[in-house]
Amino acid sequence: MNTPRIRRITGTLVEVSPAGSAGLYELARVGERGLLGEVIRLSHDTATLQVYEETAGLRIGEPVTLTGTSLSITLGPGLLGSVLDGLGRPLGTVAGLSGDFIAPGIDCPTLDPKRSWNFVARLLPGAEVAPGDVLGEIEERPGLIHRVLVPPGVQGALKELQSGPVIMADPLGQLEDGTLLHLAHRWPVRIPRPVRERLPDQRPMITGQRIFDLLYPVAEGGTVAVPGGFGTGKTVIEQSLARYAQADIVVYIGCGERGNEMSEVLHEFPQLIDPQTGRSIMDRTVMVVNTSNMPVAAREASIYLGITIAEYYRDMGFRVALMADSLSRWAEALREISARLEEMPGEEGYPTYLANRLGQFYERAGYVRALGVPDRSGALTLISAISPPGGDLSEPVTQASLRITGALWALDPALAHQRQFPAVDWETSYSHYVETTAPWFAEHGGADWAELRQALLTLLQRGQELREIAALVGPEALQDSDRVLLDLARLAREAVLGQSAYDPNDASSPIPKTYQLIRLLVALHRKAGTLLEGGAPVVALDFEPARQALFALRDSAPNALEPQIDAVETALAALGAGAVAA
Repeated sequence: MNTPRIRRITGTLVEVSPAGSAGLYELARVGERGLLGEVIRLSHDTATLQVYEETAGLRIGEPVTLTGTSLSITLGPGLLGSVLDGLGRPLGTVAGLSGDFIAPGIDCPTLDPKRSWNFVARLLPGAEVAPGDVLGEIEERPGLIHRVLVPPGVQGALKELQSGPVIMADPLGQLEDGTLLHLAHRWPVRIPRPVRERLPDQRPMITGQRIFDLLYPVAEGGTVAVPGGFGTGKTVIEQSLARYAQADIVVYIGCGERGNEMSEVLHEFPQLIDPQTGRSIMDRTVMVVNTSNMPVAAREASIYLGITIAEYYRDMGFRVALMADSLSRWAEALREISARLEEMPGEEGYPTYLANRLGQFYERAGYVRALGVPDRSGALTLISAISPPGGDLSEPVTQASLRITGALWALDPALAHQRQFPAVDWETSYSHYVETTAPWFAEHGGADWAELRQALLTLLQRGQELREIAALVGPEALQDSDRVLLDLARLAREAVLGQSAYDPNDASSPIPKTYQLIRLLVALHRKAGTLLEGGAPVVALDFEPARQALFALRDSAPNALEPQIDAVETALAALGAGAVAA
């Protein structure tokens, strides 16, 4: 049989013939250096490959070897704490082999094959096993139990399964038919992992950020689009969510970001302390890194790699938060590959199948019942940052995401410049999970949670209208009630919605604290309105004590709320007494 050889090179695209028995999305080793590539188009006897590595130096006529497999990731213990590139290669290992730059054709396993783990079997020989069944457990990190699962497509009677130290490369047991069982298995990244059942999204993922939990909640297993221009705080928000959100596992995908930004993230993430365990956040984090100077093909693959890892931990029954930063860079990679394929361009040059690819990606999130026994459920919550050029939310990537995602957290550059964090535009943002999560918030926050949320939104919207009017005629021309409302709307932005990512007492706000802040602010607003309707002059309403008490409550530790709540209540009572006296 004739050996496939390179016939044409266009950037990262290589045409090969004869294609022979090549299959779509089959991996291949390209050229004498063995660059990794993937078949993305077949035409007659010609195969078009996208190469995941730099193609400089490739020559016409060099041989190509088909591998017979698709792009896959090895899933098993040892993923947590790792930093991978878009192809699943651990960057620490790569640096040890080739230095600061990834050598062409370098290959190294995702998981260390020589590492030993203490495996505790949960099944006895003779048991019938099916895909998803829990074979046993490993303590992957202190306090975090890794469930070793029967791989999809494997079933039968268990012949042997031993507890004790097991090296990753060695089998830990086998079935009666001779099938060997290992700690890890491989899974193609472009294929969603199977589940038994998709469950309704009813429980919120508590983020610790008041503006999200209160106004724009996201359900466990939900999807969120976070569009924002440069400097609006997307990375800081994702770091805060990784640290404080109620998620067992965090998968962070740096897709096409600038090298200096990714270097900063890689430096800062290990230094973030998990408030639940007191150890580094990397103990429960997997990072997939693909900077803007890496080949676009690997960037396109990186998000599939990251979400496959997230699905794997979801199948164990964990709550997984996936942060993708950013999908705009992934879409740009699609556009570049599509242009080299000479496909018909869509809006702004993006391929016409952009919305379809985005839909396939977002649909892999969800709250599900996993395959196998024991019965368990897990959630994969997807939070995707988007970097629209010039902050234009009408561009194709943002609009395609809005048709699919359940929530929008739109970031406003003007608020960011005013040092408002999170810089969320409450006029543009929304959430479709408000009604489904309302019963949970009513139970764990307060029975009037939904009412207070609506009152705050009304206050903010009316405050924005009055700000625009005051900018034209001056605040002195407003009525007393409007001047008070304008002042309280500013207090709501600063004391309730605004948080400090660096203050340990305010970086994360538990639901009881969030509830008390909004309850007392709304009570202040209502009482001021009642006093003004009763004829009290606005000069008799001294808001400063209540304002200071609210800020003290905002900055108080979660276990020291009661004294601060009492202080606000006292200030409210004094406000009424002062008005009556006047």
